[in-house]
Amino acid sequence: MEVQKIKRSYRKTKYILYKETLVNFKEHFWAFLGSFIGIGLIAYLQSKTLLHTDVVYLIGSFGASSVLVYGIIQSPLAQPRNLVGGHVVSAIVGVTVAKFIPDILWIAAPFAVSSSIVLMQMTKTLHPPGGATALIAIIGSPKIKELGYWYVLYPVLTGSLILLIIALIVNNMTSNRQYPTHKKYHKLRKRVASVFKIKKNDQKL
Repeated sequence: MEVQKIKRSYRKTKYILYKETLVNFKEHFWAFLGSFIGIGLIAYLQSKTLLHTDVVYLIGSFGASSVLVYGIIQSPLAQPRNLVGGHVVSAIVGVTVAKFIPDILWIAAPFAVSSSIVLMQMTKTLHPPGGATALIAIIGSPKIKELGYWYVLYPVLTGSLILLIIALIVNNMTSNRQYPTHKKYHKLRKRVASVFKIKKNDQKL
């Protein structure tokens, strides 16, 4: 039974990757637009609040997240729960490890990454860039380390929410792209749309 699930997941992942890597200029356009706006907003926030030499908001793992949430939007690892939850869980792990093992890099770095992977698996928020988020808390600039648990709120949670909001807008601007892929979300969206239609019809009457 477990083997069948693994095979099914493998086939599904293979199909998603095949579909997303086809030469489709419309898909490329939306992926470019979403990632450009998402990362652009975070970079703008960085440039307006802190010096260019002290990059805190624009952490590297957001670039990897952009690949998923704008380029491979059907992937289970790109869904909102994974995007936000994965980053937040990993950030908490990274900061905690940095506080308890501050001076032993060869232990702190792998322990933070490995622990973040396990916790993301346990919380069903697996998001590959989360490993980088945990690692950045260990090897980041002195400014990032000074943030402590504030690192979880900004840049991690703030940046994740910016990427998510842009993904929800851009990835749903065409009928060929739907994000997130969860069926409950689409049912809820249809219900909300139907409520608005009813209200409009009532106003006309």
